[in-house]
Amino acid sequence: MIRIAEIEAGSIAEELNLEIGTRVVRINGEHVRDGIDLTFLLADTEIELETVSPAGDIVFYEIEREPGNAMGIVPAPDQIRECANKCVFCFIDGNPEGARQTLWLRDDDFRLSFTYGSYVTLTNLGPKGLQRLIDQGISPLYVSVHATEAEVRERLLVNERAGLIMDQLRDLIEGGLEVHTQVVLCPGWNDGEHLDRTIADLWGLGPAVRSLSVVPVGLTRYNLNRPARLLRASEAVSAIGQVDEARRLGDQGRGFGWCYAADEMYLIAGLPLPEASYYDDGALYENGVGAIRRFIDGFERGLSEVPRFEGRRIRLVTGGSMAPFLGERASALAAATAASVEIVHVENRYFGDTVTIAGLLGGRDIIDALQNTQSGDLVVLPAEALNADDIFIDDVPMNELERALAPALVCTGHEVTEALRSV
Repeated sequence: MIRIAEIEAGSIAEELNLEIGTRVVRINGEHVRDGIDLTFLLADTEIELETVSPAGDIVFYEIEREPGNAMGIVPAPDQIRECANKCVFCFIDGNPEGARQTLWLRDDDFRLSFTYGSYVTLTNLGPKGLQRLIDQGISPLYVSVHATEAEVRERLLVNERAGLIMDQLRDLIEGGLEVHTQVVLCPGWNDGEHLDRTIADLWGLGPAVRSLSVVPVGLTRYNLNRPARLLRASEAVSAIGQVDEARRLGDQGRGFGWCYAADEMYLIAGLPLPEASYYDDGALYENGVGAIRRFIDGFERGLSEVPRFEGRRIRLVTGGSMAPFLGERASALAAATAASVEIVHVENRYFGDTVTIAGLLGGRDIIDALQNTQSGDLVVLPAEALNADDIFIDDVPMNELERALAPALVCTGHEVTEALRSV
């Protein structure tokens, strides 16, 4: 059952005087297991609702509603379905001791896949769980495949159920679902001929497999070479070649690329990033596929709208991956704003220097890198480095960083135009 966390104003739930804390047990006789069930079952226009009030009273409601007239029940967050794997590249093992509690959550929840596009392995779902996905039309799903050969995937995920992936995908597709798939490429584990096999197998499942992203493994100083290692430049070049072969197949057979190498693969290989057309509809930015190209193109488009900041200094904070791209555009930004522009490449000491993306920079590392910040400076931070509560990955809150850098003006990249206009 689920618990009601909020009642929307003016809704049917408010008219019924449903209380926050009420538990929804059944809808039209069907047991409500989570928020996905709630959404699915409330789609009917005739509803019999069985609830348990905060006082423990069982209450039934019979409801007839017009289509589009929302019930207004906002459920409490579901308990996260945790991962059953012990992947050789697990990001949890890359956390430092003392990292905040949420970073230790091993989630592998299909509900997050459907709602937020996070990738799941399906190893914690049996036949009933897969049938539920089909019955409720939970599509598209985002599935971490990594390898289609049973023994290779079992070895990577350290889970005997991992070898069922092709049967699981076939069942989902035959049930009418679509999937986006992913390979985290680990040299010596699932690369080379194994990657070729994975590409061929997934392509062979047909157009219901909507995409395949190939992402290089990311490791911190805490799990480097334990046992997986990072890709070398030559290995990244080879993997890009394999992806390009798959893309030719996709272009010819389905009219779009289908298979994509993540941005980081090109950075490791030392190759130029593809143009925007490579990424088709751009649906995979959150998986590191095309995010840098989107930034570059957005920078060019937005440059003419940036206000002047004459005679002052703009300090752009970033990690090693983006530093070269920002550096190439510093002079254009300086000309547009009449300011001096400095790229501040912050080394990630929290996770180690193998981690170069700006979104995983810690607040303390940023503060230490900006010790010579002066009054009048505009410090621009990567917005991805902050969570929804404005806290960095190392638990440093934004307001602590602002105090440390005062009296400089601090903002994120999303706020820079507004910040320039305020001075």
